Amino acid sequence: MAPPTPLLAVRGSEGLYMVNGPPSFTESVAFQRDSGKNCKAVAFSKDGSLFAWCNGEKVNVFNVTRAELLQSFDLPKTVCLEFSPKNNVLATWQAYATAKDGTAGVPNLQLHDLRTGKCLKSFVQKKMQNWCPCWAEDESICARNVNNEVHFFENNNFNTIANKLHLQKVSDFMLSPGAQPAKVAVYVPGSKGAPSFVRLYQYPNFGGPQSALANKSFFKADKVTMLWNKKATAVLVVASTEVDKSGASYYGEQTLHYLAASGESAVVQLPKNGPIYDVAWSPNSVEFCAVYGFMPAKATVFNLKCDPVFDFGTGPRNAAYYSPHGHILVLAGFGNLRGQMEVWDVKNYKLISKPVASDSTYFAWCPDGEHIVTATCAPRLRVGNGYKIWHYTGSVLHAREVPADQEMWQHEDEPPQNMKPQLGGSDKPVSKIALKNQRKHEAKKAAKQEAKADAPQGPAQVRTPQNALQNTVPAMTTGDPEVDKKIKNLKKKLKAIEQLKEQAAAGKQLEKNQVEKIQKEAALLKELEDLELGV
Repeated sequence: MAPPTPLLAVRGSEGLYMVNGPPSFTESVAFQRDSGKNCKAVAFSKDGSLFAWCNGEKVNVFNVTRAELLQSFDLPKTVCLEFSPKNNVLATWQAYATAKDGTAGVPNLQLHDLRTGKCLKSFVQKKMQNWCPCWAEDESICARNVNNEVHFFENNNFNTIANKLHLQKVSDFMLSPGAQPAKVAVYVPGSKGAPSFVRLYQYPNFGGPQSALANKSFFKADKVTMLWNKKATAVLVVASTEVDKSGASYYGEQTLHYLAASGESAVVQLPKNGPIYDVAWSPNSVEFCAVYGFMPAKATVFNLKCDPVFDFGTGPRNAAYYSPHGHILVLAGFGNLRGQMEVWDVKNYKLISKPVASDSTYFAWCPDGEHIVTATCAPRLRVGNGYKIWHYTGSVLHAREVPADQEMWQHEDEPPQNMKPQLGGSDKPVSKIALKNQRKHEAKKAAKQEAKADAPQGPAQVRTPQNALQNTVPAMTTGDPEVDKKIKNLKKKLKAIEQLKEQAAAGKQLEKNQVEKIQKEAALLKELEDLELGV
């Protein structure tokens, strides 16, 4: 049973606390504020009745409905949390680390029985990406990707693998939502001239291509994003390449494919060239919206035949968010765009309002389908942190601005890592060449992580119960490669200046050239603002 009013969990330098949703917007007295500054992760259950957080000492589970602590686990290094759909299991993930002698580390993915508090099973899960097992909505099935095959467990019995789905190399999979029988979409990347493909199966019929419900192959794919509709009748697949070999796009190349559980498949024809910024299913499962094309981007609603139903024209947008009941669609332009939102009545295709939420790094619908939350969080933006609650007609009902010397936090898309040299796990002295190579490797890795800074972040820390998965805002892109490069370089310089200012505040004596860099901050900020406003 969900709480009578929606709650937002806010995590930042002020600690962790909850705020009542409309109409009061006051801090919840049922949840005692955790004033520590080491809160690493939070999660609501799907129905909003449970809330979990890790404060750097323990993982705590709070019963929102009863306003009482349900469980507490001694897992201080936890950085990821997830509830199973019916609240029977809490999954926790800690960064994986090998032992000093180079032997395998201890299992870092734990599944906890929330009724008894006992650990049901521990697994080794080295990567943060796709760390959490996937459950069917009734928890009769749970699945994990292990060594390029999918392992299935039944009724939360994790001691026995009930079934396996093994193809050449399963890179990714997605369980269907809704009632049984469960379906699963699997992605196998192409190799040695063979195409990539996505197949749909009905559990547990995994006999091969002949037992697949549907199959779609394609050549241009380094990675895919798979999206089931709510009724589990069809899947949308966004296939992406890192580089567009034609040279037409700085962002690589994307194609949109459609697969139905009944066997039909098609390429969705998008009438404007350029990146696919976002794709979203309507909750009615018979329509979907795509946002695509070089700026100004187009947005189009398609039916299950992949025919266009309504074209919204072009505009400064890169995201689409359906309301929980599907009657309203928000098209938004975040990141390098100005934060303009278009709120559409999709029954009559009429524009309701055009509010502006500048500098937003987070967006979510309230479960009531009437209210919206936008937020500006660190580390994406370290100034102007705070959140706003809007009515869909465009009015701001409540706004909270964090003081200038404090922050409101969002997950960084970067797992903790052991930075100590671990070359072969040996206690022998490390050679200069080995150290040099290691430093090169770490520098390259750091550069990749820095490049990810503009990518969509993980779940933000302003949360609503029954939150949609799609709640972070898109990466900052303009459609003009040269402008994007300039913006990226300016942000690198501003980030370096911020670090120098922090060092100076800590008492470090700066060099002359470092002081000169700090003095250029105002000019760089002005240049960045001009570029962003010029979109």
